[in-house]
This record gives sequence, C-alpha cells and structure tokens, in this order.
Amino acid sequence: MDFRNNLIEESVTILQAMKQLDDIGRKVLFVHRNGHLIAALTDGDIRRWILRQGDLNATVNHAANYSPKFIRTDQRAQAKAFMREYSVEALPVLDSDDQITSIVYWNDEEVLHEKPPLNIPVVIMAGGLGTRLYPYTKILPKPLIPVGDLPIVEHIMNQFAQFGCHKFYMIVNYKKNMIKAYFNESGLNYDIQYIDENIPLGTGGGLSLLKGKIKSSFILTNCDILIREDISKICAYHAEEDQKITMVCSLKNFAIPYGVVEIGKSGEISALREKPNLSFFTNTGCYIVEPEIIEQMEDNVSIGFPDVIQKYKKLGKKVGVYPISENAWLDMGQFDELERMRNQLGEFK
Repeated sequence: MDFRNNLIEESVTILQAMKQLDDIGRKVLFVHRNGHLIAALTDGDIRRWILRQGDLNATVNHAANYSPKFIRTDQRAQAKAFMREYSVEALPVLDSDDQITSIVYWNDEEVLHEKPPLNIPVVIMAGGLGTRLYPYTKILPKPLIPVGDLPIVEHIMNQFAQFGCHKFYMIVNYKKNMIKAYFNESGLNYDIQYIDENIPLGTGGGLSLLKGKIKSSFILTNCDILIREDISKICAYHAEEDQKITMVCSLKNFAIPYGVVEIGKSGEISALREKPNLSFFTNTGCYIVEPEIIEQMEDNVSIGFPDVIQKYKKLGKKVGVYPISENAWLDMGQFDELERMRNQLGEFK
C-alpha cells in the first residue's frame, strides 16, 4: 500500500480522518505540511476527542499529537525496537529535510500475539426470535444463520478467541436444541455453557440466570453482531475508567436525500440545508460489564439491557461508552446488513 494513503493535512475533519482510517485499515494517520511531518493522529486520539464531546466536523489539528515519534532513514533497522519501546504501531521515516519518505508498520498479527490473553468470559444473548430476519428464522435460530461457511455466532466466538477469550455463556431459548446440537458436533475447543431461558427475559433479564457463575468483568454481546476492534483496548479502557458498564458505540453516517428546512419561531425559514449528512453514535449491542450487575438483577423479570444501563445511570453509577468507527461494527440483524457482512467475509479470514 502506498504510504501516502496514511498521510493527511490539517484541514481534514475528524469525520474524514475516521473514514480514511477505515479505508486503509490502520490505526494511525500522519499529519503533514507539504510532505513534512508535523503530527500523528491515532484512533485513540480520535476516541478521546469524541469522549470530550468534540465536534466531529472540527479539523484534525484539535485532536492530533504534535510530538509524533519518527525515525530517520538510517534508523530503519531499529524500527521494531522503537515501536516496542514507544508502544506505537507505525513510524514515519524522515530524510534530513524532515520529508516523509516512507512508513514502517508493525505486523498486526505479531502485535496481537504479543498481547497477554484477556481470558474473561463472554455472555452471548442467543435466545431471541430473530423476527427481523424472518422467514430465515422460521427454519434456523438467528445465531445459526450462515455467513459464508460458518454461522454468525461461531464468527463471534472466533473473533473473541483471537484475544484469549475461550469461556462462553450462551443464553438460549428459541430453537435452543438446534444451537446445542450444532456446537456439540462442531468440535470447537471452546468452553461453552448453555443457560436455558424458559420464558423471554429480554436482552438484560437473561443475566439473572447467571447469578453465582461469573466473578469477573465480562463481555456481553448480541448474537448477530461482529465488533472488528481490539477488544483488549476496550476492556482496558473499561478498567481504567472504573466503570460498571461500558457500551461499545459505533459511528453512523446517514445521507438525507432531501433538502432540510429549519423553521424559526415565527414560522419563517431560518436555514436551508440541501441533502445534509447526519452523523451520530449508536449502540452496537456489545458491552463490558461488572459481575455485580448480574447479582443485582431481579429474577424472572423481562428487561432490555439499555434499560438496565438507564437504571444504573439514575443511581449515579459510572457507565460510559467506547466509540468505534462505522466499519468496525457489522450487524446481521437486518437483511441489508446481513448481505454486507457476507460480502466482507473474506476480511475475517
């Protein structure tokens, strides 16, 4: 890949930078002026800007790091040692005039294998009817709908296993025997425990069936989504912030196909915007949760997990979000997203 795809100018907006990071599949961009390095902008810099309620349409100079790490042309042999020392995933290479001549990247798989395994449990909410995917779900339970050669729930488990998670609690209800039969025959080397939900308890109520089973922070996820993000970073952020619940939220961009009219108090037109783009963050259905949440759940009471979050928020408990980019979340819960996930399947291999 041409290293210039990793370069941006200061006039670029945060929103445009997020899209560029998605397009190139990297974690960092380098800000330049006429080819001279002046700053670095990582996905972490963008996340911190968002959490400070920064404007997504602000230019990147508001969030970038103006003391970036770099190496000289004659230091390429020490690049890996530099990256390890400074915990960075890429280093621009500068000539004697401070012009960027190339970028050295750390191999993503190598980085992944160096990280200690998370080894925390994953709870998968797999009991729903999957009505949005009818008539598929008349035949198969939603977790077993295939995406390529594997059912979606197996993709989810494989994704978490990359980060060292091998203990799974699967809350099952609708067509639960089909789910159990599939994994009993799959030969997967995962520790899977099934939690039978005999009456529908919602995306939150099923947690009450796990009382006494989980003693650590855990991941809670819907059975129809994939989070293409470094899960270990999300868990580390959750721990650092000492939050009871961290919701993973994804940026969504929508183009309105009409001209939008803003009306003033007296009925006059106050503003006109032709086919504007709207950007906002939405709940992905993935959370990092503390075990006390399970122990405090009411038994046999149906409740959605967003309602659980609202409850703890009202109690003054610390709940927060971890923002990710639009392309880092795939939702199989509706037909157009299911097709998108199938089209991108090769990226998971």
